[in-house]
Amino acid sequence: MQTLREVIEEARDAHRGIGHFNVSDSNQLNAVVEASKNTSLPVIIGASEGERKFFGVRALAAVVAAMKAQMNRTYLNADHTYSLELVKEAIDAGFDAVIFDGSHLSLEENIAQTRAAVAYARASGRDVLVEGEIGRIGTSSKLLDKAPEDIDTELTTPDDAARFVRETGVDLLAPAVGTMHGRLKSGPMPRINAQRIEEIREAAGVPLVLHGGSGSTDEDFVAAVKAGISIVHINTDIRIAYRKGIEAGLSKDADEIAPYRFLQPGVDGVRAETERYLKLFALK
Repeated sequence: MQTLREVIEEARDAHRGIGHFNVSDSNQLNAVVEASKNTSLPVIIGASEGERKFFGVRALAAVVAAMKAQMNRTYLNADHTYSLELVKEAIDAGFDAVIFDGSHLSLEENIAQTRAAVAYARASGRDVLVEGEIGRIGTSSKLLDKAPEDIDTELTTPDDAARFVRETGVDLLAPAVGTMHGRLKSGPMPRINAQRIEEIREAAGVPLVLHGGSGSTDEDFVAAVKAGISIVHINTDIRIAYRKGIEAGLSKDADEIAPYRFLQPGVDGVRAETERYLKLFALK
């Protein structure tokens, strides 16, 4: 059975990207896994602190472990974790990877706390990948009226990226390269800076992760993967597809009370969106 590290290295060598999709419940989870099966492509399932609390940390880890036993190349990541306590909780529960997000801290404090997260992962007895984040990306996967004013000016520098990786020992790095968490209610999304991705990739020497991808153009995604992005995070678009599908299911029959009937269009929407992104990131 391939480890997540091996799958990432394989994709990196082939200049392909791996899709990372957040879930809040078993319906979304099933849809994402089905998309991976239909496309024969690996997938990373993400869950933020709030999503893990809603699903249950150990319940989610157990369900994904059972799925992995049936279908290799399904992996679980503890997305955007802001405390070492919750990093440890996810590692102890069996997650394949964790993100310690100290991007809101000073670079020095971010390095110190991320280093502690790496140390705990290394002592776990499993090959748990640790991702760090530096730069301005934002924190919320929701619909926004406008982009933060500094989203395209506070980009991660190659020098900071190299220092961060060197002093923390992280396996993966999420830099700020022009994207933002969430999606604008209207208008074009900020552009992905492919040139900065290439510069950071050369300086950092570890696989790079693109956060805040929802709403970006296909052309920007392809350019980002070719420039050196190994993993692409999608959350807001998954949430939108789920909600729109459920709304369609409820509007179809106002008297329907069977959840598996009015939820199914939401599941179908998540699966279709995930399949599209998996193929796009794999450059297929």
